[in-house]
Amino acid sequence: MKVIMTTKIDKASMNIKEKLVENFGFKETELVFDGNQVYKKGDTLILTTNEEMIYYDNLDRTIETQLGFRPELIAFASRHSSKQKLPALTTHVTGNWGSAMYGGKDESLAVAVPSAMKLALLTMNELNDLGWTVCYEATHHGPSELDVPSFFIEIGSSEEEWVNDRAGEIIAETIVYVLENYKDAKFKTAIGIGGGHYAPKQTKRALEGDMAFGHIAPKYVHPLSREMLLKAIERTAEKVEAIYVDWKGSKGETRQLARSLAEELGLEFIRD
Repeated sequence: MKVIMTTKIDKASMNIKEKLVENFGFKETELVFDGNQVYKKGDTLILTTNEEMIYYDNLDRTIETQLGFRPELIAFASRHSSKQKLPALTTHVTGNWGSAMYGGKDESLAVAVPSAMKLALLTMNELNDLGWTVCYEATHHGPSELDVPSFFIEIGSSEEEWVNDRAGEIIAETIVYVLENYKDAKFKTAIGIGGGHYAPKQTKRALEGDMAFGHIAPKYVHPLSREMLLKAIERTAEKVEAIYVDWKGSKGETRQLARSLAEELGLEFIRD
């Protein structure tokens, strides 16, 4: 069973949920999660909480306790906020490279599912008739304590965008497509090192080629430890085949560590 996670306190999340129910045949069930009605279509449930989703560590265990099953994949439908208020459609996996500031635990990474995020990126880009930015975000907030694959998919970056009907439709359609098709997708799976928060080079690679990224560690979290690089590889649901480095967008010791680790593990090293 797959889960689309939403929250009542997020206008973008409620916008996306509304479009899922209106346009994609999700029906109300007798099930209740966190006091809210559960919606279902096929093998996918829409769950709603009353709190910020970035703080929902161990959500997979809570689902198992409340509903009696362990989800195979969780898609968090969310808002994205930025001071620049850039209109954007984004996707990323969660976790903290260092200290946890916005949910999760220190130096803890959720389980990435690169194929799902790449399909999300491609689908959002194809459907994007708003002229907004479509991109990955670096791994940067909670929840990090999840033992099933998950990803965030977001409308950014201010209230004007969060409640935009077309943006809600694009994200809803993208989620449905991803959940139906991610298992059959075949891409070259990589972790990404370097660049800015919105991972421009990784986004370009994913949109134009066969590469699918899991965790992305931007320059502002460098230097990275060997332990955290290994954790990024281990906390990926699909076999990692490459370590990709935005060379100019990385600090020296981190890019050298990435190169030596790729050689040690027999992974392709890609310098861009």
